[in-house]
Amino acid sequence: MTEADVDAVAEVRVRGWQSAYRGLMPPAYLEALSVAQDADRRREGFARRRPKAWELVAERSGEVVGWLAAGPARDADLAPGGGELPSGRSPAAELLALYVAPPLVGTGVGRALLDAGAARARARGFGTLSLWVVRGNARAQRFYERAGFAPDGAERSDDVAGWRVPELRYRRPLP
Repeated sequence: MTEADVDAVAEVRVRGWQSAYRGLMPPAYLEALSVAQDADRRREGFARRRPKAWELVAERSGEVVGWLAAGPARDADLAPGGGELPSGRSPAAELLALYVAPPLVGTGVGRALLDAGAARARARGFGTLSLWVVRGNARAQRFYERAGFAPDGAERSDDVAGWRVPELRYRRPLP
């Protein structure tokens, strides 16, 4: 991803949220999401991204149709003390976001991004890839399970405009 992709990534992200989280988050909240505001926030933060994080885009015919963000795992139990595994590999990378333009869900774009993100994590020495998925997002859960991820028992919740939104953590080893 480059800074020139920010507007297109914001479009994919907002439309992805509006599609994926229908019924799982407040309708008014999802309807109020703004591509322009998301792009502004993304543009402001582009230069201040987390160290060691990476973002990838998928394109079709020169148009951005998917976006992935990943980096070192933020959960302390996956990287206790920032230690290393005996093999010298860092404990875990985290898939922070993966969105595909809604009309292209199920066409392989998401899987290509996931494979590229996992390859990048493996190349950077990570031994595991984790992610959080909203409970009830059955399509995402099936997607990740088909890709070799499994729930690891960790759960958390966030408040989104007054709705409790529970999430499950999934993990898979990186061979």
